[in-house]
Amino acid sequence: MAGIKSLAKETAIYGLSSIVGRFLNWCLVPLYVYIFSDPEEYGIVSYLYSFTAVALVVLNYGMETGFFRYANRDPDPERVYTTSLISVGFTSLVFALLLTVLIRPVSSALLLAGHPLYVWLLGVTVAVDAFTNIPFAYLRFKKKAYLFAGIKLANVGINIGLNLLFLVGCPRLMEVCPGAVSWFYEPAGGADFGIGWIFVANIISTACVFLLLLPQLCGRRWRFDGALLRRMLSYSWPLLILGVAGILSQNMGQIMIPYMFEGNEEAARAMVGIYGANIKIAIVMVMFTQAFRYAYEPFIFARAGAAGEQKTQAYADAMKFFVVFGLLIFLGVMYYLPVLKHFVSRNYWPGLDVVPVMMVADLFFGIFFNLSLWYKLTDRTRWGMYFSLFCFFLMLALNLWLVPAIGIPRGYMGSAYAALISYFVVMVASYFIGRRYYPVDYDLRRIGAYALLAAALYAAGEWLLSFPDNAALRYSLRTVLLLVYVAAVCCFEDVPFVSVRLRRLLGS
Repeated sequence: MAGIKSLAKETAIYGLSSIVGRFLNWCLVPLYVYIFSDPEEYGIVSYLYSFTAVALVVLNYGMETGFFRYANRDPDPERVYTTSLISVGFTSLVFALLLTVLIRPVSSALLLAGHPLYVWLLGVTVAVDAFTNIPFAYLRFKKKAYLFAGIKLANVGINIGLNLLFLVGCPRLMEVCPGAVSWFYEPAGGADFGIGWIFVANIISTACVFLLLLPQLCGRRWRFDGALLRRMLSYSWPLLILGVAGILSQNMGQIMIPYMFEGNEEAARAMVGIYGANIKIAIVMVMFTQAFRYAYEPFIFARAGAAGEQKTQAYADAMKFFVVFGLLIFLGVMYYLPVLKHFVSRNYWPGLDVVPVMMVADLFFGIFFNLSLWYKLTDRTRWGMYFSLFCFFLMLALNLWLVPAIGIPRGYMGSAYAALISYFVVMVASYFIGRRYYPVDYDLRRIGAYALLAAALYAAGEWLLSFPDNAALRYSLRTVLLLVYVAAVCCFEDVPFVSVRLRRLLGS
């Protein structure tokens, strides 16, 4: 259990930067959707960020995981680090230069010929982000979780501050004290620049992160080992396919909808805006998975050389507690969705049905990631590529079928159902194939029992909606149901103090 405690501690620290950071960024969604009340306008933001997520994976080409793999087995991890930096830095620079030269055709291909500056700003931002991912990985390797979290939170704080300045402060200052901001605000287009200020805030905050990471880049002996890089790329290139297929799957709805309704561009962008805004509510599950991922990859590689039964038990416990907390997050969000929905304006509420579907889909994806240890530890990373490609093509087919079948204005539900089905299928496939190559005795009975309990409590919470119009009573009863889940977990997992008190209470 010592390893699990260490994993939990590091997950909590990384969660400070991932969960809290994303939560703070999540709080920008109400700002965006209330200022840009037309879903079509916010749809451009959601649409472009979907493409940048794909570009970030391409520009990292699996080197982050490759770095962990070779830094833990190479006698000179510094050489692994500088080789990774030089490789990713070179490709990121080439990407930024090509984007600058080809910005017009790229913007047209993205159906945003009228907004090339938006595309360029986000493209350069993602190039810098890709490079800084390697120093962040180095901080994780060195167990500098607090420094990692501090820089990540600084990025979030700067980004939020600049968004508030550009979208709220500058328009107000232009009324009361125009000289304070007009020197940069008006030449850029002022209020008419609209959502462009979101992208400006992003590139400035990313540049600040680069400056904060300079101590991880300076004062070291830079060495490039071509042979080492070839071995890392041989290990990582399947992860690139895995990553690209995975991120395309995660963002497929937002990317595909505009292309499936050509001729109805405004309605399509409005659907993307509604879909993108509502999945931000469900993104709490993604935040948890990301925080877990930051700690889990170093965790599994560090224990790869431990005794067989000891390490596999740690992996099994990690899976169980991941599902336990994932189900708790699902219940918490769904029970208080009538409150959380106010994070978006009423124009976006028709898409709230997306939230439970995407939360369960993201939980399946998190379990799939957890299961990925078998092909990473056995150097069978091609299996990750196979799973991601299968998931991608399955989701593509389902999107092409379900989205047009449902049509305008709720076609985005087709994308949500496609994600749910696809993630479930690859999760199950990874489990059964992994049993052959790297069997781990997961406690499926206990995990299944928790899933059934959560499903029953969710159904009970939905039934409470039929109560008379008494919001305080409904929320109080739903809170009790949430505590029932927590109490059941504490009791079955023998959580000190809590389980003892519960058993005494039940026995009395």
